[in-house]
Amino acid sequence: MRLLIAVSFLLCWLLAALFGSSFFGDANHINLELILKAPSLDAPLGYDELGRSVAARLIDGARVALLVSVITVFVSALFGSVVGLVSGYYGGWVDRIVSRIIDIVLAFPGILLAIALAAVLGPGIENLVIAISAVGWVGYARLARAQAMSLRSRDHVTAAIALGSGEGVILFRHVLPLMWIPLMVEASFGLASVIVAEAGLSFLGLGVQPPDASWGSMIREGSRFLLVSPHLAIFPGLAIMAVVLAANLLGDWLRDRLDVKRF
Repeated sequence: MRLLIAVSFLLCWLLAALFGSSFFGDANHINLELILKAPSLDAPLGYDELGRSVAARLIDGARVALLVSVITVFVSALFGSVVGLVSGYYGGWVDRIVSRIIDIVLAFPGILLAIALAAVLGPGIENLVIAISAVGWVGYARLARAQAMSLRSRDHVTAAIALGSGEGVILFRHVLPLMWIPLMVEASFGLASVIVAEAGLSFLGLGVQPPDASWGSMIREGSRFLLVSPHLAIFPGLAIMAVVLAANLLGDWLRDRLDVKRF
């Protein structure tokens, strides 16, 4: 049941981001006659303070959330996994340096550090990805480090060393493939975290800039009209809740299904 709900929500999100604009039109089209019009049969999600379709802007926000989350998770997972793999396998001074860097990053609340980096770098999708990735790689590095430390003493690794295999071959052929399951579970939870972070930074004005739509900026703009047009903030809030819930449910399912300790 969890998998069905997660896949349904994530599939709807993916289809809306890829093909939704073909059905809902231009998200930035202004019609002053439709300002703050409530949801109706003609427009199920209503219109915003400039007469723009909330449905079209919600689709635009879905595209931004998909782009940012996929790129950020990929960059964070790739960088963090390589750093953690090297740190855990070699140990010694390399591991001590990496561990101190991880401790320093973890000493700051993640969202506050992302806000600070986004403020320094400036608004925009590229800087948003950099800011969130600079915080998100730590979780993958810690997990990869712990896995590498436990795998480096396995028999097949010892045999590969005895046969004269190079360090690169040992790391990426004999150690890394055994780490992909916990890293994949971490990535599914990371997807939810990135979506929340992107929405939060956009809500603060540090992410996607007008007139482009983001779920976070839509909530910020709609919060001014909560008493007269609550649908402006409710619908993007529900979209964030649905996608984050789906990503967490998928992560829970993967963790339970792929946990090798159960077998």
